[in-house]
Amino acid sequence: MSRIAEVFQSASRAQRMTFMPFVTAGDPSTEGTAAVLKALRDADVDLIELGFPYSDPIADGPVIQASYTRALDSGVTVSAILDMMTSLKNDNLPPVLAMVSFAIIFRFGSERFVKLAAESGFSGLIIPDLPADEAEDIQALARKRARSCSAGGSDDRAGPSSADSERLHGICLLCVGGRDDRSSQRTAAGTDPAAAAAAAVDVPSACGGIRDQWTDQVPALQGVADGVIVGSAIVRQISEAPTVQAACDRVREFSQAMRTAVGSVKPSLVSTT
Repeated sequence: MSRIAEVFQSASRAQRMTFMPFVTAGDPSTEGTAAVLKALRDADVDLIELGFPYSDPIADGPVIQASYTRALDSGVTVSAILDMMTSLKNDNLPPVLAMVSFAIIFRFGSERFVKLAAESGFSGLIIPDLPADEAEDIQALARKRARSCSAGGSDDRAGPSSADSERLHGICLLCVGGRDDRSSQRTAAGTDPAAAAAAAVDVPSACGGIRDQWTDQVPALQGVADGVIVGSAIVRQISEAPTVQAACDRVREFSQAMRTAVGSVKPSLVSTT
């Protein structure tokens, strides 16, 4: 069982949802990102999504797109991100998933990238631009290293194809909303296609698109998903902070409150063991 699956299983036994913040690697710097990752650890988050900056991102709103541009302008590289993660291997981070374009993986070679990602400490991959029916090879590579690999599931529509693809590795990632308030409100109300997709699978699901009114949105997800992903709100706090320390303080405070909020909301799948 992967570390990610273990987290969801533990939360299910405790009858609570999980919290998964998203941050962009290299924004404002790899050193700054390392400090933020430690702050998230101290906030007791369950998992972390770490975005690899890419010049042509898909399924990302303007806040995250801007953070990718800043990171690339600052000179961040894939090797620098992997080195940063390697330096944190003894810092007891929660499971970290790499949100990475397949174009980046392709340049490295799938087998080499999965090997380097695993060795540097990543617990899983999210590949939003790789169609699910083309993902079997890289998912097999990930499984060999006890890593999770999600493909084709980071999409506003979050339809049946998302649910089907995620069966392959045991976690359904429904990254919906996050582009405008209206889509986030639909998700929170349980009327978004995310609810239908989550209901179609019997594996843990994590729902994105939770934005500024997260205190109101999270309770409405009870029974719809098993985890909550927050990206834009956290990335915005980091970008607006005057110093790295201030960014860490803001992210830690926000995430502690968020962790408390999800702790009182029952997931869609509740373990009986």
